[in-house]
Amino acid sequence: MTTLISSRKPKPSPILFFVKWAVVLLSILITGYLVTIMYAQGEILFALLTLVMLGGGIYIFTSQRAYSWRYVFPGLSGIGVFILFPLISTIAIGFTNYSSKNQLTYERAQSVLMSRQSVSGEVLNFALHHQGEDWVLAFTDSQTGENFVSNPFSLNSPLTELVDVVQTNDLPVTEKATPKEVTSARNVLKSFIGLMPDGREIRMKSLREFAVTKPLYILQEDGETLKNVETGVLIRPNFEVGFFQQIDENGNFIQGTNTESGFSVSIGWDNFIKVFTDKNIRGPFFSIFIWTVAFSALTVFFTTALGTILASLVQWEALRGRAIYRVLLILPYAVPSFISILIFRGLFNQKFGEINQFLDLLFGISPEWFNDPFLAKAMVVIVNTWLGYPYMMILCMGLLKAIPDDLYEASALNGATPWQNFTKITLPLLIKPLTPLMIASFAFNFNNFVLIMLLTRGGPNMTNTTAPAGHTDLLVSYTYRIAFEGGGGENFGLAAAISTIIFLIVGALAIINMKASRMKFD
Repeated sequence: MTTLISSRKPKPSPILFFVKWAVVLLSILITGYLVTIMYAQGEILFALLTLVMLGGGIYIFTSQRAYSWRYVFPGLSGIGVFILFPLISTIAIGFTNYSSKNQLTYERAQSVLMSRQSVSGEVLNFALHHQGEDWVLAFTDSQTGENFVSNPFSLNSPLTELVDVVQTNDLPVTEKATPKEVTSARNVLKSFIGLMPDGREIRMKSLREFAVTKPLYILQEDGETLKNVETGVLIRPNFEVGFFQQIDENGNFIQGTNTESGFSVSIGWDNFIKVFTDKNIRGPFFSIFIWTVAFSALTVFFTTALGTILASLVQWEALRGRAIYRVLLILPYAVPSFISILIFRGLFNQKFGEINQFLDLLFGISPEWFNDPFLAKAMVVIVNTWLGYPYMMILCMGLLKAIPDDLYEASALNGATPWQNFTKITLPLLIKPLTPLMIASFAFNFNNFVLIMLLTRGGPNMTNTTAPAGHTDLLVSYTYRIAFEGGGGENFGLAAAISTIIFLIVGALAIINMKASRMKFD
């Protein structure tokens, strides 16, 4: 008797089926809500990222066709959120005028200008009175003698809404607040906006007076032009520079009349072109680029050479106390790098550092490590070699274990010297597996921001440059200084453009190095 086994999968229970699609529907609603909110606030990149990540996740975890993608989706999500999205955002900022003066959107900048108030000469004396658990303000017009009283409000937190003020013949008779209480409540009183019976608004002018205010700017019929009610000057958004500027009678912009509230606009390739055409940026950029490449190459060379030599020595069986030497040589790698850098900053101090004291005692010289460009660069390379050689030494110690002893025994029978063993056997067998690590070390040191900022802060500074730049600056620290230390407002757009160029340079150098190493060792 044979038993037929059905190949059909058992149907899920109705409860599980309902729960599954309820969760899916809820996820879709949440995704749609988040995307809508982000898009409405002008965060288009965040909205797109949320739509792609959450939408893709919903499809992958509900579709049988995409079942295999469930295992790689978390990794792809991490790549998208932490690598691709910051990269795309940086590139996008490089095509804008985004800076400390141009952070807002156009709509937000217009709203900020229209929220500014003009204080008139009409002044109201005030007194703060208790009314149960709340407070009221009593006003007296200094010119007409009219009295007004506000609706009750709380002093527990700043006010966010208008408070109605009504005219009255009788002022409150409850206890007045003392000057000390008024002073302690000034933050809340500054947020108080009273709406008078005739529609005027009043705001706090001093600890004794409120004043009638009115909007400083009035929006004109075209929906863009604003008129200053005090001066009658017209301002209009200039989308080429990202500022509201005054206009003349012909509607032309008057240069040099930027308002404080700038907004971010797209300026195309201007930031990238500026890097290569503006002599005040081009000169420091290429000088720093050459130094960055030289610093990275010298660091890789010295750390690899020193690490390989020391690894060969501590692996030498005839050497006594090898374990102690290993521990001592690895100590620089065990100490946090920022501590070592700060210690070296003290050691190289030109007046009190132990290194200069030692050189002065032996040779009668005290080098100016932090003032001389060449010595500053030499110091940076020395410190970075000290920080990096233990890593290469540890790698080489492991790789040396993989070299067969038969090769050294055969070379010994042929009468080879230790130097010949090192150059003919050890070094060739180490270089090939070390090449990818050397490329990674080059890329890391190309962006070694911590070393430069803690040791020299890019100094000594270059002269005759508009952007802050130093002789020991790497491209990454130069970009940081442009973004956060630039005079006249931090230029994040230009910094993002330079960051994009750095990314392309490092990527191109990595590809060239990998192809060259493949051609050499394959």
